[in-house]
Amino acid sequence: MPELRCEAIRWVDDEPFPGLVEVQFVDAAGQRWSLIDKSSIFAQFAELTPESVYPVKVTVACEVQGDIEAMGGDGVVTVSTSPDGVTTPDGRDTFAVNRGQLIS
Repeated sequence: MPELRCEAIRWVDDEPFPGLVEVQFVDAAGQRWSLIDKSSIFAQFAELTPESVYPVKVTVACEVQGDIEAMGGDGVVTVSTSPDGVTTPDGRDTFAVNRGQLIS
C-alpha cells in the first residue's frame, strides 16, 4: 500500500492512548493540510512522543484513486487517506498530490 510523506509537527494530546499528533503535508496546488490522529498511525520511521523533537518525517497510508493531468512536469495523483481512517479536522480524506510525495 502506498504511503504519503508528511511531517509530524506537534504532540496534540496524551488521550486517547497512545496520544495524538498533528501531521502536515502540502498538496500539488501548494495548500498545506493538517491531519490529527493517533501517534502510532504515523510512527513508521520513529516513535512519536510528547518529548520528540518536532518536526519528524512520517508517512500515512493512502490509496491512489487516479491520475490527474501532469502539472509542471510532475505527475499528480488523487489519493485517499481512508485506509487508517485519517482525515483533516473537517473530515476531508481525498487530496491531489505530486506522485513524488508517495512511497510505494
